[in-house]
Amino acid sequence: MFINRPQNFSYKNTIYSHGWYQLAPFSLDEDNWKLTYTFQNETSKKPVSADISETDKKIKIQFSDKRTSKKTQEKIKKCVKRIFRIDEDLTEFYQLIEEEKEFTWIKKLGAGRLLRSPNVYEDLVKTICTTNCSWALTKNMVTNLVQKLGEENNKGGKSFPTAEAMANVDVDFYKEEIRAGYRSEYFVELAESVAIGKVKPEEWSKTDLPTPELKKEMKKIKGVGNYAAENLLKLIGRYDGLALDSFLRSEFYKKHNNGKTCTDKKIEKFYERFGDWKGLVMWFDMSKRWLDEQKN
Repeated sequence: MFINRPQNFSYKNTIYSHGWYQLAPFSLDEDNWKLTYTFQNETSKKPVSADISETDKKIKIQFSDKRTSKKTQEKIKKCVKRIFRIDEDLTEFYQLIEEEKEFTWIKKLGAGRLLRSPNVYEDLVKTICTTNCSWALTKNMVTNLVQKLGEENNKGGKSFPTAEAMANVDVDFYKEEIRAGYRSEYFVELAESVAIGKVKPEEWSKTDLPTPELKKEMKKIKGVGNYAAENLLKLIGRYDGLALDSFLRSEFYKKHNNGKTCTDKKIEKFYERFGDWKGLVMWFDMSKRWLDEQKN
């Protein structure tokens, strides 16, 4: 199964756009450049693993189980398009940075798209796992969620747990088995709310709510503060928040402020000329060095 690649698209630079590719159920074979993901399957309890690669000008999807139905294949194809943001129109973004010499590399390298999960709920849970901890602890929590609560297929692949699966365990399970710490209570409440339809994360990517109002809705969820909400907004395609965290601040200090700390207002002022795209500009501005290191 194949997907046509859009213009100004780099398969590798989209994968390397941020650390999501390191979080289960993603796994990356850098020798053969295959990104593997185990997808939930609505028509069966058995999830489906797929290898995603590039060939010529297309993205190729290979299913681990050759018996995967056409209906399931088409659903997974839609998920892959979401993961790589194939249908996202970045024309305005590229036009905006075209005359900014220090940012023209983004378009030249086919960067600009942030890898994401097949659904908003997974991105929400993973984002909560990134708050107030090291990246190593984030990876450990997400791996535990997948290994202990995800469904397994006959190839040994496990999917990210559904809200229903996460709602079926208690706070102590999250503390002892997932090692989620203070997030444990948040996960129980969130999973239960999503499972009964009280909270509907998938609607965030479809709503016409102005960004400030949508941000307020996101922040009603325990564990979601300014950083987490603005990170989630970027993952659904709204880039007018910077999602400032320790990494972005420290990189800004080094690159644009002679290594000295400064206020968040100064950082915001630096990028304000990019309007609704300022969060995306800042992310690639600050992650260029890291992106270059990953490629070498």
